[in-house]
Amino acid sequence: MKLRVQLQCKNLHEYLRELSPDILDRLYNHPATCLAVYRELPPLAKNYVMRMLFLDQPLPQAAIALWVKKDSQKEHDQCVSVLSGLRLWHGQQLQGGLQGNILNPIFKDNLRVALLGGGKAWADEGSSLGPDRHARDVDSLDRYALERWEVILHFMVGSPSAAVSQDLAQLLIQAGLMRSEAGEAPCITSAGFQFLLLDTASQLWYFTLQYLKTAQSRGMDLVEILSFLFQLSFSTLGRDYSVEGMSESLLTFLQHLREFGLVFQRKRKSRRYYPTRLAITLAAGVTANTASAPTTSLTPGTGDSGFIVVETNYRIYAYTNSELQIALVALFSEMLYRFPNVVVAHITRESVQQAIANGITAQQIIHFLRTRAHPVMLKQTPVLPPTITDQIRLWELERDRLSFTEGVLYNQFLSQADFEVLRDRAQGLGVLVWQNAPHRVMVVTPHGHSEVKRFWKRQKSHT
Repeated sequence: MKLRVQLQCKNLHEYLRELSPDILDRLYNHPATCLAVYRELPPLAKNYVMRMLFLDQPLPQAAIALWVKKDSQKEHDQCVSVLSGLRLWHGQQLQGGLQGNILNPIFKDNLRVALLGGGKAWADEGSSLGPDRHARDVDSLDRYALERWEVILHFMVGSPSAAVSQDLAQLLIQAGLMRSEAGEAPCITSAGFQFLLLDTASQLWYFTLQYLKTAQSRGMDLVEILSFLFQLSFSTLGRDYSVEGMSESLLTFLQHLREFGLVFQRKRKSRRYYPTRLAITLAAGVTANTASAPTTSLTPGTGDSGFIVVETNYRIYAYTNSELQIALVALFSEMLYRFPNVVVAHITRESVQQAIANGITAQQIIHFLRTRAHPVMLKQTPVLPPTITDQIRLWELERDRLSFTEGVLYNQFLSQADFEVLRDRAQGLGVLVWQNAPHRVMVVTPHGHSEVKRFWKRQKSHT
């Protein structure tokens, strides 16, 4: 029995907050990074940055608090938390003992360069190489990006025609999107199925985060590749750029981006590359990924309209010619017939339980069918026949008779009083998962373990 994994996709600010102060300060040495971070700030935080951008002296915190009305104190506190977490400003003591804030000087100087101009060019344009005899227009770049990205998605659902590099397959396994057992081909996991339900922009950002986690183990400079990603987001679609001056680490990274569909490079040794729409929109909508999806015509599948009809006899009619969507339907059903514009499948106990054995949950199957329901299905309430949804859940219950929760075990208490003190503390913190008073055994959540442990050490030191 496996624990159900909920896919967590951090936004840009959440990711940057986890980086060390040293890496953040190095990142802010690049104007493109500063502009990308500023672009994703909340409106009020942008206002604070602009007010302080040309100030060389710290401002008293009491004066900054007066910039908002009292009924907007919550928004002010959120801005202070965001700016402090990203190290965009620092606290500094003023004369007289007052506390003040001043913008991070590295961020301030480079944001000025980004907004006012100056400094070095962010990327070498390919004009220095002369005209490209094999120039690509925007439409061809969009097609290329979609094809490359769909190869990865096809590989995840097990399409025999899809093949990716060993490096990419290993990354999918490390990210938890696929799993591989000895002697068997990789297969999709529950997290991987959730990943396929995301829009393209969210998929790309999540996948990029997983790649960045392994960057340093690959011998890459995290600051260098992050700065390059931000530079790509300010590139011009359809314009070529030169690889001159790139380090070996960046050239390797460029080849990986080429496989993901983020850049087009005619040959591995080509001296120029074209950023695709996927790369340019990657950092532009990472705090609200779904908002960027409609602006790109790169969402795999059949478009905005639904295509699935589900009947009470457990038959599915999928009106699509998308190989990817057909492969997704095949993950939890048995294929019966295939015609040029429609596929007929049958939901069976065996097919659903096989999907559940591979880590896909009943709720995910139902969500998939509901979100891709044909417009005719959307006119009825409920959208899916209750007979189908109830039966899929019952088939899952046949396998999942137990629910698992991660926790930390506490036992071997010397007295009942010790057990009750620690149990009451865990209950007060809301981290107690289970207890057995007669046997003096209790389980707390992993995130509450450190607090309970600290309390117990203090308790023992006082006795």
